Amino acid sequence: MADGTRHYRYVGPPDVAAQARPGRTGRAVGSPADLAAWLAERGDEAAEPFTFVIDLAGTLRLAPRRSEHVACAGGAPVLAAGEIAFTGEGAVAEVSNQSTGYCPGRSSWRAVRDALDRAGIAHPGRFTHPIVFRRCPRCRERSIVKDDHYVCVFCDAELPAARG
Repeated sequence: MADGTRHYRYVGPPDVAAQARPGRTGRAVGSPADLAAWLAERGDEAAEPFTFVIDLAGTLRLAPRRSEHVACAGGAPVLAAGEIAFTGEGAVAEVSNQSTGYCPGRSSWRAVRDALDRAGIAHPGRFTHPIVFRRCPRCRERSIVKDDHYVCVFCDAELPAARG
């Protein structure tokens, strides 16, 4: 992007990306009223976390939890992606960068914060569950690092400490 903000392209399975349709994205949320309408439409699902992306325009987009991030983004690159849950009052209760399709870094919080601030949605000021992703140098798979255990879940190789 021209302003230097990092964007993430989809890096997950090609068959999942093939299901995404340009122009068919998650619901844009630009205000507390937009969020209230989205949550009301979800019924009992409103208590669950949702899939979210921040598109390249900086807009928060929401989709049901079991939706793919790449579908929520219409196949496009994103500024951030993860899971988000809301309180009954419409504030962010939990938010993470957990998206194995985009593997956004923890620094993607800035894009999430900016989108939520523009929409007037209260948030905790950070990812409540930050995720670290690493590509295995041996098998080339992407892994989530848990509990500072930098070992590939696929082949048991050591994962790099720094993102490369």
